[in-house]
Amino acid sequence: MNAARSIDAFLEMMQAERAASDNTIAAYQRDLDGWQSALTQSDSDLVTARTEDLEQVLSLWAKAGLAPSTGARKLSAVKQYFKFLQMDDLRKDNPAQNLRGPKQGRPLPKILSEADVDKLFEAASKDQSPKGIRRLCLLEILYAGGLRVSELVSLTVRGVQRRDGCLMIKGKGGKERLVPLTPPALDAIKDWLKIRKTTLPDKIEAKERAEKFLFPSSSKSGHMTRERFAQILKDLAIEAALPPSKISPHVLRHAFATHLLANGADLRSVQTLLGHADIATTQIYTHVLDERMKALVFDMHPLAEKT
Repeated sequence: MNAARSIDAFLEMMQAERAASDNTIAAYQRDLDGWQSALTQSDSDLVTARTEDLEQVLSLWAKAGLAPSTGARKLSAVKQYFKFLQMDDLRKDNPAQNLRGPKQGRPLPKILSEADVDKLFEAASKDQSPKGIRRLCLLEILYAGGLRVSELVSLTVRGVQRRDGCLMIKGKGGKERLVPLTPPALDAIKDWLKIRKTTLPDKIEAKERAEKFLFPSSSKSGHMTRERFAQILKDLAIEAALPPSKISPHVLRHAFATHLLANGADLRSVQTLLGHADIATTQIYTHVLDERMKALVFDMHPLAEKT
């Protein structure tokens, strides 16, 4: 069986046995055709390729600047292809079995500078309408506590009325954590609670669903949706003269963590506040600080050479 026919047979199996979507099939087709084309240039063939042939192709792609994530995807495709050949007794070995994909560096989280956050708060403070007061309350809680967006929009009225000025958050896996709030965030909650009832849905059924939530809505859940809050932030970014693409609920969560570390907070405390199960997840923010420090040295140091 030649390469083209073997690829067709593999794709037929993916569609029939694994119910792969048209987009998935098309992606496998492109990746396997890419392997065949590259191997042909090296006087090899996809069906008969050896491990060293595949390694050579990966090396050439890496030198050509192929993104590690793309290289990893292409390797995954060819591994599955060879597994299929083995299962159908079209080949005894899997030359890709022990191949490792290109090392993928963990992308650093996007963050906002403290100056950018100040611009957001300045813009949010100007609107004293009910929606403006709600927006400021959302922003204050998010930046003060570093909440996940799902945690923020589903806050209950009862949950923000603790006497100790903290929030009891139920995060991933049902794990609870205590998040202290800043005085401005507590003031914003008080201001919002004064007018919150006027924003409850009119329909009885929707009102009953929404009554317990801090940010009620006529949605099926009874509270503001994640999508709605994301749009509110985009609109606020425009008012603050910041690129909307730069602002999202998760970016503000990143900003909370990075700004805490930059101002002397210890890693364990930030891990607890964010609700990370593994401190390695929190450590990514130290890398952000390292990159910012490097940029500061290269851009601002008087002895840094400008090229």
